[in-house]
Amino acid sequence: MKRPSYILWLAACAGLQTLPAQEAKPEPAGHVFAWGFMDWKDMSTRGGTTKGSDATLLEGSKEAWKKLQEPGLSKFEKDRRAILAMAGNYRVSFDFTETLGLAENFKPTRPYFSWGTENVTLLEDRGEFISLQHSLVMYFKNDKGETDGPHVMKHWRQDWTWQDPELQVYQGDLTWKKLPTPNPQGRWSQAVFQVDDSPRYEVAGTWTHDGGLSTWRSDDCPRPLPRREFTIRKDYNVLEGTHEISITPTGWVHVQSNRKMQVDKDGTRTCRGKELGVDRYEEITSPDLATPFNAYWAKTGDYWKDVRDTWATVLKEKDTFSMKNTYDDKQLFEIHFDHADKLEKGEDAGDDLQHAKQTIANFLNP
Repeated sequence: MKRPSYILWLAACAGLQTLPAQEAKPEPAGHVFAWGFMDWKDMSTRGGTTKGSDATLLEGSKEAWKKLQEPGLSKFEKDRRAILAMAGNYRVSFDFTETLGLAENFKPTRPYFSWGTENVTLLEDRGEFISLQHSLVMYFKNDKGETDGPHVMKHWRQDWTWQDPELQVYQGDLTWKKLPTPNPQGRWSQAVFQVDDSPRYEVAGTWTHDGGLSTWRSDDCPRPLPRREFTIRKDYNVLEGTHEISITPTGWVHVQSNRKMQVDKDGTRTCRGKELGVDRYEEITSPDLATPFNAYWAKTGDYWKDVRDTWATVLKEKDTFSMKNTYDDKQLFEIHFDHADKLEKGEDAGDDLQHAKQTIANFLNP
């Protein structure tokens, strides 16, 4: 299995960010979604520019969708089946459009669009707890039209907990605080973790099932800026908003309504603008994503479990914690992935658990 260049890997890391994408196509002249009077040339999409291989979409419906539609299910079981239906092999697209700004003479940033092919694997199912691991599995087209790959890159993770009594709530400045869950009865929390398994955000919400539509709607939720934003924006430091996840016959759709907030150390809050986002997961039958992921996970999965377990201990023991952005001029994901790379190559990487514990400890502030 070939390993992508470090620059390409870096571009694909840290939550929702630049992913491999087809070459940008010009917007239809005369109208841009949400900005009908803007010149379409000024609003061409930004995002990934690497050309990915063609993907074949699934025809018909997923088995997980059919199981979700079975009659006589309890509300709890419907919730569970909706979460489990998110596992699969997908063509994933990320679309974000700024809808308003509050600065004088405001001009919207260019809309963001990118896509990739992603495997979502069920890591754990304990009934009232479900964990799903996302991994990019990418094939690229070179200048000659030849396919290069697969390249496997561990991506983000989502953990779902039934009636979770407490949440890790982002406070800004890479700081999280443990707080009671508002009205946890009958609801599920979704905890989202970065590519290095460090926390990103956690929020509670409710699944509803009506007329064949299963949707989870979250409470309002603060989180760190994604790469697609912090690489171009310095005027705000917290992204707040709500999430809706809806299950479709061939995948799922994640809709975000976000506010761009500057939150100062004294608690002063200033809204810079708002955005809408649509992340679309469409099941594919080719290229093969599961086999390359399973091969990668067979070599590195034990180490990543040590990383998850170490973080679980930190989150259990600490009511509040904050993180350093870098340690020895490296980011957390770099150190973890360097270790995993050695394991993937069959090299002696040393004690996995000790490496996980020491690495995470180095990034935690006293």
